[in-house]
Amino acid sequence: MSHPLFDARPGQRRVFLRDMVLAARIGVFAHEQRGTQRICVNIDLAVEEDFSGGGDDLKCVVDYNQVAIAVREIVAAGHVRLVETLAERIAEACLRDTRVLRSRVRVEKLDIYADAEGAGVEIVRERPAALSTPRT
Repeated sequence: MSHPLFDARPGQRRVFLRDMVLAARIGVFAHEQRGTQRICVNIDLAVEEDFSGGGDDLKCVVDYNQVAIAVREIVAAGHVRLVETLAERIAEACLRDTRVLRSRVRVEKLDIYADAEGAGVEIVRERPAALSTPRT
């Protein structure tokens, strides 16, 4: 299933992680608290490009591998009652990198209904303008 992504604006790029399926301890009901459920995480980041002239160097970009590691750590940290809470934690982690201007996070429970692919939430969080990296 295709998900809408941010449009890259001049001076920005998009970094994304698509359809990451994990086993999560999530849910408010007793039967959900006894084990794990499959979830699907999608992340789309609007990232300010690095104009420092660093060239072909990983430190000059937002590393999607580090985003994936952060998501795995957040999910593994323990039981979360709401998909909304999980999405907020992921968005917050993404925005810790000051080059990330906006974060769209979608979290879906995959096996909740027999007649639906998933159910969940999508949020968009933006870095306050005062906290953005100044352009030189």
